[in-house]
Amino acid sequence: MKVIAIDPGYDRLGVAIIEKDTSSKERLIYSTCIETSPENIFTERLKKIGQEVRLLIKEYQPDYMAIEDLFFAKNTKTALKVSESRGVVIFQAVDNNIPVCEFTPNQIKVAVTGYGKATKNDVYTMTMKLIKIDNQKRKDDEIDAIATGLTFFATHKNYS
Repeated sequence: MKVIAIDPGYDRLGVAIIEKDTSSKERLIYSTCIETSPENIFTERLKKIGQEVRLLIKEYQPDYMAIEDLFFAKNTKTALKVSESRGVVIFQAVDNNIPVCEFTPNQIKVAVTGYGKATKNDVYTMTMKLIKIDNQKRKDDEIDAIATGLTFFATHKNYS
């Protein structure tokens, strides 16, 4: 079973491809952070995100998409733009007949750390312990995507 996991954003969008079969632990196949330039108009940034995710879906052929749901209390403008980015990404999955599973930040924290009020650092630390990740420097968005993928496998045990 293979999942493409997404930490949504429009400046940076974290992506991870994680695989698991019934006899093994989760294995990170690929991860990256898709970055767009603030110098580009917003629609061009969305286009880049959509194209990059489409290419990753084509290359890795995931069975599911796991994506973090939005929770914003402060900046409505940012929330709307991230929502549009999520829409572009979800469209790519649906257009390729890939079921989408959405997880709240709290669900991800509980699945990865066992504690719903865990900090970003707690999630980072536990993600590094739960799955083998090479020593390459990774952005927070990438680690968050990996944590989202781990949440998929933790909550959908019958899929692995």
